[in-house]
Amino acid sequence: MSELAGKHIHIAGGSRGIGAAAVRLAAGQGARVSFTYLSNKSKADDLVQELARDGHQVAAYACDLAVEGALDKASDAAVAALGPLDGMVVSAGIFEAKPIAEMTVEFWERTMSINLRSTFLAVKAAARHMRAGKKGGSIVIYTSTAGQRGSSIYSAYATSKGAQILFMRSMAQELAPDRIRVNCIAPSWTETDMSGKVMDGIGRAAILKGCPLGRVGNPEDVAEGTVFLLSARAGFITGTTMTIDGGIDLRG
Repeated sequence: MSELAGKHIHIAGGSRGIGAAAVRLAAGQGARVSFTYLSNKSKADDLVQELARDGHQVAAYACDLAVEGALDKASDAAVAALGPLDGMVVSAGIFEAKPIAEMTVEFWERTMSINLRSTFLAVKAAARHMRAGKKGGSIVIYTSTAGQRGSSIYSAYATSKGAQILFMRSMAQELAPDRIRVNCIAPSWTETDMSGKVMDGIGRAAILKGCPLGRVGNPEDVAEGTVFLLSARAGFITGTTMTIDGGIDLRG
């Protein structure tokens, strides 16, 4: 069964990690997929070519998601190429640590710009296209379990992620009359190039002790949840956060 057959899904930040896994799975489930990347054109082109060889319609656009108007331009081009927008996934972000005594205003604002401003701009662009299409749609925002519980020395990151959740809940109410659903996915430790370095620094053995299922997540775990929330099977789900963490937060 092709969960997303005939749909156009746009993934804001789709050239690596969880975003790239979502691009692959959405395409495999029948969607036409567009995605943005920040600077690594060769990696984005490789992903497009990989999926094109399997007969999928995929397009990539360079875009700094935190710059006002940049995603509007990219999403307009994607809609012109692949048709009306049915789903948006907000995947871009940074994961950096700094204790409060060392944190600068520049560090704080960089985190909020990349993690939070980009979310606002992506949802705004998605809502514009979905309202124009008059078919409704689904928006999925990648947050984090850190945004649900806080995180020592990652306070700026956790704050940006917690704010994403409240923004999602607000947008779920505001966009519901247009049949646009808005949800978050909150992964915990997931094996990506961004978090992998952090896990190496902390020590993987220590992290695994806190994982009831005995492993950290992989990008495909999150991509599976993403496809579900984008699909008609989740047609009565909005304003919620799906936690994908292997039971880590059972520790409280």
